[in-house]
Amino acid sequence: MTIVDSRSATGHTGTRPRAGWHGEPGNSGGSNHAERVFRVQQAFAELGGGIRGLAELTKAAGVDDSAVHRILRSGVAHGTFVRVGRGRYRLGPEAAKLGIEALEQGVDRASLDLVLNRLRARTGGGLAFLYGLTRLGGVQRQCVEMAVGASDLTEIGLSPRELLASHQSLRVGASGRAILAYLPESVRQRVADEPVPDGMGPGAYRDRARLLGSLAGIRAKGYAIGLEECAQGWNSFAAPVLWGDVVVGAVTVMIPAPLSAAKGTHVDAVRSAAAAVQRLILDH
Repeated sequence: MTIVDSRSATGHTGTRPRAGWHGEPGNSGGSNHAERVFRVQQAFAELGGGIRGLAELTKAAGVDDSAVHRILRSGVAHGTFVRVGRGRYRLGPEAAKLGIEALEQGVDRASLDLVLNRLRARTGGGLAFLYGLTRLGGVQRQCVEMAVGASDLTEIGLSPRELLASHQSLRVGASGRAILAYLPESVRQRVADEPVPDGMGPGAYRDRARLLGSLAGIRAKGYAIGLEECAQGWNSFAAPVLWGDVVVGAVTVMIPAPLSAAKGTHVDAVRSAAAAVQRLILDH
């Protein structure tokens, strides 16, 4: 990790650590300055990334504004932050590099394929997918692996363009909402403002209030069910893939609506598959 020069911000700020911060100054094994650096970096994540001002970073980090300014200024020199205007900053290339390296787990594709094929078998031949979270081009999901047997996915009834949109957007589908439920509030609001992609099913959450209202239940239960959200005649069941308390993706299975009456069985299957993927990530 890129750590800024400790000579640029020393001494006690007199600011109490923000709620949820577990590193108490003096007893966490690190310097007060290092703790403040980590808080500023974490503030960007809690605010949902993007361009942020000094005042909101100070509030989110729970660190004195003069110390935040010095950390940001020093971080710019190291590439951890980028200054985009007077008092406005965003995370820089070194922060992106750190995130990429953290998520580069090198999980064996054969192991992922085995997990998804087991999910497919447990759900009577459903179409199983593993999605990863990506922020390139906006917060969206990306299909990492799939187990669909001999299917070419045409039976879903979507055009290639519509199918791609349904696989990317967090705005629709059980897997989209399963991921969205664990993202920061600012991100949830932005995604809720996005239009529903063309060609989606009759069950798509077109009302933003309904969409946002569904997320608390997903976090409480640990899974999401989509009734004809992405395509008419197809239901989906999804569970998030978590690394600690950070969502990195979701496992989902799509099943023809007449065959998906056994909801409890399908929910258990996707939750088991998501847990198996989590173990693969932790083992690597």
